[in-house]
Amino acid sequence: MELEALRSIYEGDESFRELSPVSFQYRIGENGDPKAFLIEISWTETYPQTPPIISMNAFFNNTISSAVKQSILAKLQEAVEVNLGTAMTYTLFEYAKDNKEQFMENHHPVHSTTSTSNIISVETPNTAPSKKKDKKEQLSKAQKRKLADKTDHKGELPRGWNWVDVVKVCKLYIHILVFKIVVLVAIK
Repeated sequence: MELEALRSIYEGDESFRELSPVSFQYRIGENGDPKAFLIEISWTETYPQTPPIISMNAFFNNTISSAVKQSILAKLQEAVEVNLGTAMTYTLFEYAKDNKEQFMENHHPVHSTTSTSNIISVETPNTAPSKKKDKKEQLSKAQKRKLADKTDHKGELPRGWNWVDVVKVCKLYIHILVFKIVVLVAIK
């Protein structure tokens, strides 16, 4: 029942992601916002009688210090205790959205190398809608064919496409040397 409600409520919301029927992610804040963070909630077998597993181990959160993450998780756990026994995933996501500024007040972006988890976050490019459409470069059939001949099935150029052909370079040097010899012989 809660699963259908979440799907219905967050349909079309780019911040919401259903990882599995019992695991969900929600990005709090807009893309490009330095104070945005990602929460993952996973239901246990006995949820909602027991607390869900709340995680902030997504790679998206790698610039947030562990102290701030722990603080956010502690505040979310308080909300879990209040809502224990009821469906609370939506409530937790909304609670995090409503208290984002308070949660991130001590956040100072950290550039640390953390181990990546197996969680993949969905990010959409942060593009402002432009009033006039960008003109796309139009290629002729011959240009497309020539480009397709150079690239592999993934549209990438093959390994070594820009390497120098040693034989051609050697032939060029030989021609230059022969020319110089002919010129020197003609001068003498």
